Amino acid sequence: MSVARNWAGTHTYAAPRIVEARSIDDVRRAVAETAPGPVHALGTRHSFTDLPDTTGTLIDVTGIAPVFDLDEDARTVTVGAGTRYGVLALWLHERGWALPNMGSLPHINVAGAAATGTHGSGDGNRVLSASVRALRYVGADAEVHEVRAGDPDFDALVVGLGAFGVIVSVTLAIVPGFRLRQDMYSGVTWDAALSDLDAVTGAGYSVSVFSTWSPETLGVVWVKSRLDRDDDAIAETLLDGRVDPDADPLPGLVDVTERGGVPGPWMLRLPHFRLDGEPSFGDEIQSEYFVSRADAPAALEAVRALGDGIRPLLFVTELRTMAGDDLWLSPAYRQNALAIHFTWFNRPDEVAAVLPAIEAALAPFGARPHWGKAHGFDRVAMERVHPRLGDARAVFERLDPDGRFVNDHLVRVGVREAR
Repeated sequence: MSVARNWAGTHTYAAPRIVEARSIDDVRRAVAETAPGPVHALGTRHSFTDLPDTTGTLIDVTGIAPVFDLDEDARTVTVGAGTRYGVLALWLHERGWALPNMGSLPHINVAGAAATGTHGSGDGNRVLSASVRALRYVGADAEVHEVRAGDPDFDALVVGLGAFGVIVSVTLAIVPGFRLRQDMYSGVTWDAALSDLDAVTGAGYSVSVFSTWSPETLGVVWVKSRLDRDDDAIAETLLDGRVDPDADPLPGLVDVTERGGVPGPWMLRLPHFRLDGEPSFGDEIQSEYFVSRADAPAALEAVRALGDGIRPLLFVTELRTMAGDDLWLSPAYRQNALAIHFTWFNRPDEVAAVLPAIEAALAPFGARPHWGKAHGFDRVAMERVHPRLGDARAVFERLDPDGRFVNDHLVRVGVREAR
């Protein structure tokens, strides 16, 4: 059996059995042979909770050989669910195409990222799930089903949390390839940023702010600028900050994509980390909360007030933005959003103790937690911030009436009914 821990080593899966699928038929057999017991999909293990767990059988789809189907007329690519974004990105780049956006880690698999509402950044960019145009999945009947954009259940199933089946392939929208450069800005004060947050988050095609909640300054602003020409000029100032080639938002980490204003192709600039290197810090816990961008300055002020309790447990906070979408369980459903992300030291008891204070501070803003990261939300709290949660739950119950894909986590957060 595979090592039953998540990527960071901070969560151990309870499932007594993991099937390492090598084909779609392997997935079908695993679902059929374990009936009527519970099953659940497993990807690249970037969840920090028991979301992708079960008391029965986990089906690991990452061993299915990647198969790509490019439709240039439709501007889509269909890819196996377990394929890592970085592998897909390289394949597309070689053919002159691109993904509209990528997450900070190119190591995550396509279906798992889509199913949890994972995202990159950019005021005009949507979560990665919003690029999905079709899903194929193995349902509780061990048959392959397909749902496409425009179908009645589509908006419920894209951010589907493994609650209705095992996704085996995903069709994504693509765009022509493009080039970017990455520059760091430092010295932006909180006062300036909160007075004109749009100037910060709109400073490039994709913008991330790395902060440790210091009292005066925002942190390092990592700007990814899309280029028409490699010699396009960039702004030397950002509010009361300036370009700073020596600024390091992730001190001590070496496996990052090339910065310093060096132009390069999209797939080597949109992620923060290189596919051939180690992602992030490792041995970490992550939490993330999404608020409307209209509420972002006030929400950030509320978290700033907790800075003294946050800093001792924190590697770094990352702030990112995304445009709204219509996917029922997306963190950006019907709102342009700001994500407040925390990368914590592996101190589970202390992190668990500080999360309630953060969630209470963000409660007035209807903050939605990332589905795959540590949080304290239960069914009632989730229903308060996700207006379509009940509708999505009804779809999942209809597609899986015997509860094959139900687990404790999905019940706890109200995505499935208890069995």
